[in-house]
Order: sequence, then structure tokens, then C-alpha cells
Amino acid sequence: MTEQRQKLPIGIQTFAKIREGDYYYVDKTPIACQLADTSGYYFLSRPRRFGKSLFLDTLKELFEGNQPLFKGLAAEQQWDWSKKHPVIRISFAEGVLHSVEALQSRILEILDDEANNNGLSYTTDSIVGRFIELIRHSHQQRGQKVVILIDEYDKPILDNLTHSDQARAMRDELRNFYSVIKGQDALLRFVFLTGVSKFSKVSLFSGLNNLRDITLSPEYSAICGYTEADLERVFASELDGLDRDQVRQWYNGYNWLGESVYNPFDLLLLFQEREFRAFWFETGTPTFLIDLLQKRQTFTPELSQLVTMETLISRFDVDDMPTEALMFQTGYLTIAEQFRMGALTEYTLKYPNKEVQASLNGVLLEMLMGNPSLPHQFTGKLYRLLAKGDVTGLQLLLKSLFASIPYDWQRSNPIANYEGYYASVFYSYFAALGLDIRLEDITNKGRIDMTVLFNEQVFLFEFKVVEEVPEGKALQQIIDKGYADKYRHLKQPIHLIGVEFSKTERQIVGFEVATDDR
Repeated sequence: MTEQRQKLPIGIQTFAKIREGDYYYVDKTPIACQLADTSGYYFLSRPRRFGKSLFLDTLKELFEGNQPLFKGLAAEQQWDWSKKHPVIRISFAEGVLHSVEALQSRILEILDDEANNNGLSYTTDSIVGRFIELIRHSHQQRGQKVVILIDEYDKPILDNLTHSDQARAMRDELRNFYSVIKGQDALLRFVFLTGVSKFSKVSLFSGLNNLRDITLSPEYSAICGYTEADLERVFASELDGLDRDQVRQWYNGYNWLGESVYNPFDLLLLFQEREFRAFWFETGTPTFLIDLLQKRQTFTPELSQLVTMETLISRFDVDDMPTEALMFQTGYLTIAEQFRMGALTEYTLKYPNKEVQASLNGVLLEMLMGNPSLPHQFTGKLYRLLAKGDVTGLQLLLKSLFASIPYDWQRSNPIANYEGYYASVFYSYFAALGLDIRLEDITNKGRIDMTVLFNEQVFLFEFKVVEEVPEGKALQQIIDKGYADKYRHLKQPIHLIGVEFSKTERQIVGFEVATDDR
């Protein structure tokens, strides 16, 4: 257990700098050795700022045989240091490229840098030709097979997703570049590619049939990110004064079918700032993601418990971006459950933690209401009313919320005209507070539309959409089906709330409340 405080490696992606600079380091070398011990081609998808670049740099130092950097780590005893392999490192992490010409220039810069490091003078001007020369020269120079490490392999495409034609052009150019790998197989010892999204082999790696995707391999679930054990072993001295349950609720919960992990970027900034904030989310939620959710009229409550098939979350291309795949691969949803059905696999996705649930729904609420400033006028009031259990004040506040949405925006925006719109606004308003919310809450007599557990109180909501006038069916359903039975053991106040939305009025027209006293 670490007693003495060390420096926090915030934003550091260089293994040597961390090891030589008295920074905290979570030892990922057992995983690196396990992975690198075999000759093969591997692909890993993880969200941004999750430590992919650092892991890639660790592999680089491992294959190059820089043994002093691994003193005291697992790899010191596990790795064969007698062999030193030439490593070609390619990264598209830096900068934003908006044209094929810019991408070609960037690739040539990378290849020129690698050539200078290896004393190579190219005899051809083409990108493919130079890449082939670089591999062959590296092999001949060192007398060992070559290692290729590609970081953020998909970033030039993702930077252009809002412009499909440009994204396709970037994809095609990268496919031409990556095609070299298959042809040089005899000279390659190990290939590892990382990125955010998993583009199909057909669209980007045509012919590279031996590329193994370890994104959902349980043994590599903790390849990036920090585990619970990592916190205890490495960061024990940083945890003093922090509520461990809060740390867990805010930043843990990412799962790729193995051990769940914390977001490393969040934890390091938490240790520095000593306060809970949406550090990772604030670094830049892609605008195209919010625009896509709006365009597809996404029912926001569904995002907290999305059921999908393995084929959907694994599929991604410029012309084929399922919402499930986009949300999962970018880190806004994670795996909650896996269910195998013969040859098929079904996944239930959820928000990984409070940071993502609250922050994403805050942004979605701004989109749903047509005015970024509107939600913030009501959020604090909602929190205080719930804390007091003031359901009368809650009714007035929610009606004011819907009344504040500009009529012209509702009339002209397609998203305001689908039936799930009302419930989406309602749900995202609560979810933006980061509360304990349970949707489609299962009981022995049915499903509660929404349950909120907060401040030792229980709020049960049932929603109905009516034409013009309230019908009283929402509250009656809660009572008739005995939904409160599930929570009586808590010995807490239970508020039964039936909410009816009018399609015509675009407003809450029914808000009936009862208290369960049994």
C-alpha cells in the first residue's frame, strides 16, 4: 500500500516520464506481457482519455527492451529482455484533420519521423510504398520482426462524422494505408491498434482476417482504467477525506464483461481538486452525438436501460451508426448484463455512473427544451422540493417547466411532436440531478414507470398521455396495482404521483398525488 504521496500523472501518456518522474503508476505490465507474449494482431476500443495511449507506450518500451523502466514491476520478471524488437509507432491523436490532403500530409510526417529514427532514406514518394519500405528496413536493421502500434486509428474519421462524404474519404484513405499490414505479415511480430470506435473489418481492414478484437474479452476488461484494488494499493494516500461510496458512484461502473473500472482521468482530477465534478464529460461531449440523438427522436429514459444485440453494439461505419454502438463505444453507456440465447448474445446497457447520467441528461434536456439556459432555472428548485418532499410545489414547478418551453420551438421541431417527448423531458430533468432513478421498475403486479429514491423518501411516478383533459388513470394504476408494496420495508415516506400529459395543450394537465400510509 502506498503511504507517501507521489505526483499525479494527469494527461501524461509517456511511460518513461511516469517511471522516471516519481508519478503514481498502476502496474498494467502483467496485462501487457500476457498480450505481447503471443504473435498476433489486436484491436482495442475504449473511450477517450482512458489510458489507451499510455498502454500503447508501455508496449513500445517493453518490445524495445528498456528493462530499467520496468524495475519493480511485474514485467521485470515476466519478460524476455534478451530480444529487442523494432517498433513503428503511429498516432493520429494530435490535431484535427478535415481533408484527405491533410491526412496524407500527416501520414507522411509520421513516416518521415520514423525513417529519421531508423536512418532510412525512402526511394518512393507514395504513402503505401514508404510504409512498406519502413517495415522492411526496420526488420533488416534490427534482425528481428517488427512491432506496429497504432494509436487513435479512427480519429480522422470521427473528426468528420458530421460530414459523411468527408468521413468516407478519410476512411478510404486509411483503409489504403492499413492494407500494408496484411501484405507484410511475414515480417511482423505484433500489431496493436486502439481507438474509440470499432469500424468493421470490411470497411477499414479489408482482408485483415486475423485481427482479434479484445474490446469485450473479460481477461482484458481492466486493460485501461483503475480497479477497486488499484485504488487501495496505489492511491491509498489520496483517498483520505473522500467518501468512498461517492467516489464509486461518481466514477466507477465501466464494464467490458470483466472487472469494472474507474475512469482514470476523473480520479486523477478528483485527487487534485478534492471535489466531485464531471471532469471527463466536460472535456468535450461530441456535438454530433447530441445532434444524432435529437434527429432520431431518442426516448431519453430508454438510454438508462437499453437492450440490444451483440451485432448492434459491435457494428459501426460512416453509413451505419446504430445509436447503441455509438453510445457504448464512446463511453456514455456500458454493459449492465449479458444474456446468451443459443448463438445470439443480448446486452443490457446502462449509464456507467452518476457523472455520465447527470451530465448527459443535462445536455439532452437543453436540447429537448430548445433553450440551453432554461433547465438551469429549474434544477436547483427541483432538488430542494424533492429534499423536502413538497409534492405540491413539485406540481407547480413541473408545470412551469413545460410552460417555459417556447411554443414556436415545439411547433417547428419534430422532436417535440413524438409521444415520448413529454416523458423524455420529465425524466431527463430528474436524471440531470444524478438521483437514484429506476425506470420500468419491476414489481409482482407490473412495472412502475419511474421510481426516485432520494433523501430517505420514495417517489413513484406513472405517466399517461391524453388528448385534452385528465382521466385520473395514472394515479389509479399505482394504487390498484399496489406499486408501493415493494418499498414499504424501507419505512420511508412513499409519494404516489400520477402525471398526465396533454397532446393538445403540450402541458401537464393531470398531477394527482397520494401518500401511502400503510
